Amino acid sequence: MTSTSNPPATLKAAPLSNATHSAHPSAGSADVDNGDEAKPRSKPEPKRSPKDIKKLAALIRFVAPYKGRFALAMLALLVAAGTVLAIGQGLKHVIDQGFTSGNAATLDQALLTLGGLLFVLGIATFSRYYLISWVGQRFVADLRRAVYDHILTLSPAFFERTRTGEVISRLTNDTTLVESVIGSAFSFALRNSVLFIGGVVMLFITSVKLTLFVLCGIPLILAPIVLLGRKVRKLSKDTTDRVADASAYIDESLHEIRTVQAYAHEPIDRNHFAQYVEHIFDTAATKARYTASLIASVIMLAFGAVAVILWVGGHDVIEGRITAGQLSAFVFYAILVANAVGAVSEVYGELMRASGASERLMELLNTPADIAAPAHPVRMPASVGGEKSGHIKFEAATFHYPSRPDTAALDQFSLDVVAGDVIALVGPSGAGKTTVFQLLLRFYDPQQGSVSIDGVDLRYADPLDVRSRIALVSQDPVIFAASVAENVRYGRADASDAQVRAACEAAYALEFIEAMPDKFDTNLGERGVKLSGGQRQRIAIARAFLADRAILLLDEATSALDAESERMVQLAMEKLMQGRTTLIIAHRLATVKSADRIIVLDAGKVVAEGTHEALVVEGGLYARLAALQFNTG
Repeated sequence: MTSTSNPPATLKAAPLSNATHSAHPSAGSADVDNGDEAKPRSKPEPKRSPKDIKKLAALIRFVAPYKGRFALAMLALLVAAGTVLAIGQGLKHVIDQGFTSGNAATLDQALLTLGGLLFVLGIATFSRYYLISWVGQRFVADLRRAVYDHILTLSPAFFERTRTGEVISRLTNDTTLVESVIGSAFSFALRNSVLFIGGVVMLFITSVKLTLFVLCGIPLILAPIVLLGRKVRKLSKDTTDRVADASAYIDESLHEIRTVQAYAHEPIDRNHFAQYVEHIFDTAATKARYTASLIASVIMLAFGAVAVILWVGGHDVIEGRITAGQLSAFVFYAILVANAVGAVSEVYGELMRASGASERLMELLNTPADIAAPAHPVRMPASVGGEKSGHIKFEAATFHYPSRPDTAALDQFSLDVVAGDVIALVGPSGAGKTTVFQLLLRFYDPQQGSVSIDGVDLRYADPLDVRSRIALVSQDPVIFAASVAENVRYGRADASDAQVRAACEAAYALEFIEAMPDKFDTNLGERGVKLSGGQRQRIAIARAFLADRAILLLDEATSALDAESERMVQLAMEKLMQGRTTLIIAHRLATVKSADRIIVLDAGKVVAEGTHEALVVEGGLYARLAALQFNTG
C-alpha cells in the first residue's frame, strides 16, 4: 500500500496478486531462492469478431454428457415459442368470435382455448427453464472441477509466469460468464429467434401492408439498442472491474490489518478505499444515465410504432379491410417481434464476451504440466536391500529457475545422503538451500544432472509417489482455516482420532490444544491466526509425525520463536527426526551442531562439508558465519 493521494495505476492489479498469493502461504518457502519478481498484468480484452463465437464450441464436451436433458429443454423451448405464437390467434378469436359476435358461448369457448394455451405455455416454460438451468449449473460445476484439477497438476514454474489472481479469475469469473450463456443466454437467444421468425410469418399472414410498416420501424428501434447498448455493456464491465479492484484492496488491507494498525495507516487506507468507491460510483452513475436513455428511447419508439400501427390498422378496420381481432393479433405479433429483436441483440453481446472467456479457459486447460508422471512411472521401493528407505542422491545437478534463466540456483551440486542421516544445509541467502528442497519435492527438474531417492531417478517416478515419501516442516508453517484435527490430518486423511491425538502428544501440542474451547474441533482461523508462532510450528510438526514419512525436510523452524517456544519445538523436532533421513535448512548454526554432516553452500555450489567442529577448524565461510553468530550470541 502506498501513501500517495491517488492509487497508482499498478495498484489496481497489485492487490489482487498479493492477496491471492498470501492465501497460499506454502509459496513462501521458496522466497530465498526463486525470487519474487513482479508478474505481468493481464492484457486488455481484445476486440472480437463473429467468428470468435465458434470458440464456444470447444466447451461442448462438457455439455455432451447431458445431451438428453438439453434436447428436452430445446423441445420445451420450441413448444413454448409455438404456444406464444398460437396465443396471438387465440386473441384474434376471442375478439372476433366472442366480443364482436355477442355470443357468450363462443366467447367462453375462445377464452377456454386461450386458457389451455396459457397452461401449456406455463408447463413448457417451467420445463425449459429448469432443464436448461440444470444443464448450465452441471456444466459449470464440471468445468470448474476440470480447471481446478488441472491447475493442481501445474508446477510452481507456471505460477512464476502467471499471476495467481488471473488464474482464480478464470476459475470463477470466466466459468460463471460461460455458464450464463449455456444456462440462459443460449436458450433465450434461440427462443427469441424462433419467436422472431414465427412472428414475422404471422405478421405477413395477418396483414402484408401493416407488416411493411413494422419492418420499416424495426431499424429505428434497434438503433438505440445497438448504439447505447454497446456503451452500457462496456460500462457494466468497467463497473465489475472497479468492484474487483476495490475487493482486492479490501482483501489486502484486512489480511494485513495488524501492519495497517501498527503503522497508523488507517487514514491513508480510508482515503484510498474512498477513491475506489467513488470510481465505482462514477462508473455506475454513468452507466445508469446511458441505461435510462436506452430504456426511454426504446419505450418511446416502441409505443410510437404501436401508435402508428393502431392508427393505420384502425382505419383498415373501419373500412372493413381487416377485423378488430386481426388488428389485435397483429399488434401482439409486432410487439413480440420487436422484443425478440432487442433480446437477440443483447444476447449477441453476451455470446461475444463468453467466447473470450471460453478461450481463456481452454488456454488454461491446454497448458501442459511441466512436472508430470511418465506414461509408465517407476515405482518407489519400500526399502533398499532390506534397509530402511530414504537414501537421497544429487549427481552434478544444475538448475535455473524459469524466472532467472541466466543465474544457476544450483551449479553441479552433488550430495549423497545415507538413509537415516541428519544433514544440515547452511549458507547465505540465495545460496541454493531451498532449491535443494524444491528439487527433492520434484516441484522442478534439474536441467542437468539428476536427483534420486532410493536409487530411483525422480524424473521417471510419479510425483505423487515421490512426495508421499517426504514430510515438510517449513520456517513459516502452513496452517489452514480448519480445525486442529483437520490441519494435523492434512498429510494422512484416513488417520483415526487416536492417531491424531498421539501425533499431537509427540509434538508437545496437547497442552495448548486441550485448553482450547473445542479442543481438536477448534477452528484455527485464516493462516492459524488463533495460534502463537510456537503453537503453529508444533501443529506442523504433529502433521509430519502423523504422515510418518521416510524423509523429513526442516526449513529452520525455530528462528523466529521465543526461548520457551523454541525449546518445545526443538524437543518435538528431535523426536520427529529419529529414524528418518533429515535435511535441515539452518539459519541458526546452534541448532545443527549435532548434525551428522553440514553442507556449506554458496552461489549454488558446495564449498565445504563436514561436522561443526571440523568446519570451524577448517576456516572459510562456515567459520565466519559461526564466529558472527556465536560471538554476538
